[in-house]
Amino acid sequence: MLKVIYSVEPQKADTEQKIDLSVSLGFRSAFLFPLQSKVARREVAIGAIWLLVPLVGWILNMGHRIMMTHRMQNGLSAWPAWRDYPSLLKYGTITFLGMVEYHSPAVLCCAIAYAYEVSWLYPISAILWIMATIAVPGYMSHYCLAFDYREIFDPFKALRRVFQGGTAYWHAWSIAFAALLISFAGLIAFGIGFLFTSVWFWQVAGFCFARVFTNKYELKGSSQIYE
Repeated sequence: MLKVIYSVEPQKADTEQKIDLSVSLGFRSAFLFPLQSKVARREVAIGAIWLLVPLVGWILNMGHRIMMTHRMQNGLSAWPAWRDYPSLLKYGTITFLGMVEYHSPAVLCCAIAYAYEVSWLYPISAILWIMATIAVPGYMSHYCLAFDYREIFDPFKALRRVFQGGTAYWHAWSIAFAALLISFAGLIAFGIGFLFTSVWFWQVAGFCFARVFTNKYELKGSSQIYE
């Protein structure tokens, strides 16, 4: 299956993108972003198939979202982005390590609470986890611009960016949360549909936060990608 997915050549047709990082962020634009063209829907399907590969498929999907954002920040269509799989795996792994770093204090706090039966540490662990989750989008879009890993491993800088994002950032979260709830509808189709709806959800969320931070910090560059 890996060989089949890897060998699929991206289509160059139907890459016109009407919903990009310049449009007004709303529920409609965000929900339609991953579905706006044939090639966009095709890439959602490829992502869903990759989820059948434990962990690696999830990391590749993250790398794919990073590449989509990078392309848009550099003035290109988000698609096709399912190519150069080693790079997608690299970008996904680096950002995943950032998530591990951000959430490790919460995990450590919870482990101590469990090991030593210190119940009052559980709420602190939950707060640390929520803060880490909130901070993660604060580095994603900046990393996407030029793949500079130094943008990732500074949780305080990321958290500062988040609060500087203001109401637009929390609006992005409201859209992402609504998309998350909708994605569970995929469980109706014997669970198989959830593969597709979960990829759709992550692309919606990625688009929302990329839209906020790319415009807030003017994250635009000259293209580093060859068509």
